[in-house]
Amino acid sequence: MLPFPHRSLITALAGGLLLGGVMTAQAEDFTLSDRYTDADGDLVADIPADPDAWIDPDTLVFAYTPVEDPAVYAEVWSDFLAHLEAVTGKRVMFFPVQSNAAQIEAMRAGRLHVAGFNTGSNPLAVACAGYRPFAMMAAADGSFGYEMEIITYPGSAVRSVDDLRGRTLTHTSETSNSGFKAPTALLAAEFGLISGEDYQVDFSGKHDNSILGVANQDYEAATIANSVKGRMLDRGVIAADQLEVLYQSDTFPTTSYGTAHNLAPELQAAIQEAFFSYDWEGSALAEEFGRNGEAQFIPITFQEHWAVIRQIDRANDVTYDCG
Repeated sequence: MLPFPHRSLITALAGGLLLGGVMTAQAEDFTLSDRYTDADGDLVADIPADPDAWIDPDTLVFAYTPVEDPAVYAEVWSDFLAHLEAVTGKRVMFFPVQSNAAQIEAMRAGRLHVAGFNTGSNPLAVACAGYRPFAMMAAADGSFGYEMEIITYPGSAVRSVDDLRGRTLTHTSETSNSGFKAPTALLAAEFGLISGEDYQVDFSGKHDNSILGVANQDYEAATIANSVKGRMLDRGVIAADQLEVLYQSDTFPTTSYGTAHNLAPELQAAIQEAFFSYDWEGSALAEEFGRNGEAQFIPITFQEHWAVIRQIDRANDVTYDCG
């Protein structure tokens, strides 16, 4: 038994009163920007049928989701990027993006070819940037994911979720699943707490900012991904006794990895081969992400593995304005 509220997200969304309306079963209504086609109905952009529309750059640009200081992850990904170079025969450059919005815009504009997008930004990247996710990190047994937590600090006035009423809850960014979308839906469904009415919100920009802000008592409570918290604890950035957990969700899919839709098909296949042939043993990825139990890349589909995230977006009345 967990010492704090924990309930199935799907149960909460299906059975609760959500954002002022009763949640009912909905047909899938996810659509892509009219810049892309989806002839096979898998909810991601097709590779262009016309070979003249394919790109085959000499240098591949890779970006990892900006959950923490990008400088930390340039070294973490160095071994893998060397492997990606060997498999594809391309030079590979690490692009340290500062925000989810900048990462999405870079792929949409053709400046980003391979990326790891965080859980919550996947639908926007797929719909508006032609992102084609195909992989996710997982444990050796194939299990994967992380939980959203609402955290506070010892001795704060927030001793339970209900104590958030009339106070300020710090989120990360509006594209983050655990940092904004999921807690907004869950607080409404499970506790009747409506964002902007029963509690106020502000934004820290990143999960590490929120975690440090609570640990240093600058924020009273925050919503975060516990995978980021776990890595920060292991590196000694924060201490466990600086935080208390008020709520933990069920497990969500974690960062996905994929390509821009218009890379040449053979290049997309080679990139996928690089992910699935990478040897984690003794690698920098294993040292960093092994702290969360991750030990391999596994194949995923946006249609299947992100169904619950699209459901959260519908519950929050999210629309994907691709401009």
